[in-house]
Amino acid sequence: MVRDRRRIDPETGEVREHQPQHEAPVEHAGPSLGESIVDEAVSATSGVEKELAERTADLQRLQAEYANYRKRVDRDREQVVANAKASVVNDLLPLLDDLERAAQHGDLTGAFKAVGDKLVAGLQRAGLESFGAEGEAFDPSVHEAVQHNTSPDVDGPTVTIVMRRGYKFGERVLRAALVTVTDHEPAAAAPPVDAPVEGQLPIDAEFVDENNR
Repeated sequence: MVRDRRRIDPETGEVREHQPQHEAPVEHAGPSLGESIVDEAVSATSGVEKELAERTADLQRLQAEYANYRKRVDRDREQVVANAKASVVNDLLPLLDDLERAAQHGDLTGAFKAVGDKLVAGLQRAGLESFGAEGEAFDPSVHEAVQHNTSPDVDGPTVTIVMRRGYKFGERVLRAALVTVTDHEPAAAAPPVDAPVEGQLPIDAEFVDENNR
């Protein structure tokens, strides 16, 4: 017995076969709205991070350039100050020579000696250093040889006379010392003694033999 009247054909009155219903194909939906928003946010964040990294690198480069500039300026300033000091001290060297000669002749006494001592002490505190003394090994970088001698008493080139003291300010040589240098001279060798001829006595033996006759 057919209970579903929809299965009866109204024209023929016969029961129609059951027709399976076809399911509508499921369409694959695209990305949802939420996923699109997340992708856009991630893309925007990546762009900001990249720009921030570039700006940070630029800032670090500028800081390094400025630090190098400050160092260069400070170094140049120190060099200018050192050059100015060295120039002033160099102009005072003839005065120091006069004071030294006066002291050697006994003319630097009293108030003049006190002033001279203060001047020398002040220049030494500023960095002035004298060099050139008898017995020093000769160094062409700080000594200027104006005369050379030889002697077996020295082992190598040695300063034996200081004609004018040298000075340096810090690491800078303001003036070389004028010196006499004595070089090593080997001792003279003893003259060779001739061997006696066969049958002939040496000269000393002949002299002794003659005296004994």
